[in-house]
Amino acid sequence: MAGNLKDLPQIQAVLNHPSIAALAERYSHAETVSALRKITGTLRTALLAQGPIELPDFASPAFAAKVADKIEAARAPSLRPVINATGIIIHTNLGRARMAPQAVRAMQAAGAAPSNLELDLATGKRGSRHAHVEKLICDLTGADAAVVVNNCAAAVLLSLMATAGGRSVVASRGELIEIGGSFRLPDVIAQSGATLREVGTTNKTRLGDYEDAIDDNTAVLLKSHTSNFRIVGFTSSPARSDLARLAADRNVILIEDLGSGVLIDLSPYGLTDEPVVADILKAGVDLVMFSGDKLLGGPQAGIIAGRRDIIASLKSHPLMRALRIDKLSLAALEATLRLYSAPFDPVSEIPVLRMLAEPVADVHHRATLLADALSGIGIKGVAVEKSAALVGGGSLPEQDLPSFAVAVRLPALSPDQLMAALRHSDMPVIGRIERAHVMLDMRTVSDGELPLIVTALERISGS
Repeated sequence: MAGNLKDLPQIQAVLNHPSIAALAERYSHAETVSALRKITGTLRTALLAQGPIELPDFASPAFAAKVADKIEAARAPSLRPVINATGIIIHTNLGRARMAPQAVRAMQAAGAAPSNLELDLATGKRGSRHAHVEKLICDLTGADAAVVVNNCAAAVLLSLMATAGGRSVVASRGELIEIGGSFRLPDVIAQSGATLREVGTTNKTRLGDYEDAIDDNTAVLLKSHTSNFRIVGFTSSPARSDLARLAADRNVILIEDLGSGVLIDLSPYGLTDEPVVADILKAGVDLVMFSGDKLLGGPQAGIIAGRRDIIASLKSHPLMRALRIDKLSLAALEATLRLYSAPFDPVSEIPVLRMLAEPVADVHHRATLLADALSGIGIKGVAVEKSAALVGGGSLPEQDLPSFAVAVRLPALSPDQLMAALRHSDMPVIGRIERAHVMLDMRTVSDGELPLIVTALERISGS
């Protein structure tokens, strides 16, 4: 029936209806009241804007069902799986690395039952959570020792606090990076209690610049891999091996923050600018830190590998307990690291590496399958187009990967409206907009996700 503002009932009156009272018992009084306020608030806004409108029967089962839907929507998890059709393989906003099934199962097992997280099963005495992955990291990188914290920023902070607190850190101006969220390396150095001593210029830093900056107060030479930008042209920086010799001669520690970090050579897949962790340690770097959820393809973690004496000081540092990795991430990291050794092939088993290495012909085939499926349900504005995928996650900023995307356009919706509708699907689909089309890049989409995309677009288009 049509009604005015005066016809909107009080919340308590609606709560007295048997169907609504049943909801308050089924869920809770507070949730039911919150849902009623949202619904009546929407009606009030419409009445103020439009005048008399059709009001629901507040005592009806249909209205109670609407209230129940509102409560269920409020109870739905905020963190949800989505389909990444952006073409950015390690997308920070979408959770970075997609983990291997083995890692997911390991997390589930560690969370579903008690575990030997800090128990030595052989002796029955207290053990160390670091032991579950340390040997694996050392075997894969050649490090003497290793330890893991909750992310790479924490790894940098802990390492500098343990090695350079109260002393100075020498770093090149061209490597004083900022990563996402305005996280700046100079700020981390300051927070660690060390003093930053900048050397060189933005584009050129020589070995002599480091040598001249070292004094009795110097503790660390800090090298940072510029994984999220590149300076080209008139540039130079000393080789790691030369810096390592200088550090050894002057009795200071050489630390490198890799940011991303890879365990295998990616050059066979056309990606040449990301150094392998083992090669960095071979060059004489004392301590290297890198992420678990980027090119390694595992969970969020900050991995620190290098000299045994330095790692020992990190393990015993008071900050370690605040920064230590949790049991679920540790389980996923162990499972991921095991995929780098026989009988496994990491490029086949780890989704990030598989997406990087997938032949473009296979990506094109997936795009064709999706385009044909969408055409088959009556969507006309569909085409397969060449695309450029990105590694993402602050890795390999100027190297893209050949890809194919499905370009979609619906006459009734603008590209922004179509993107919004895809985000609000039962399984949200995240693409990008190019040339007034929504582009769904197939390098970051799995075969099993194609039917979900078809279902989403079928509902949006009304096909």
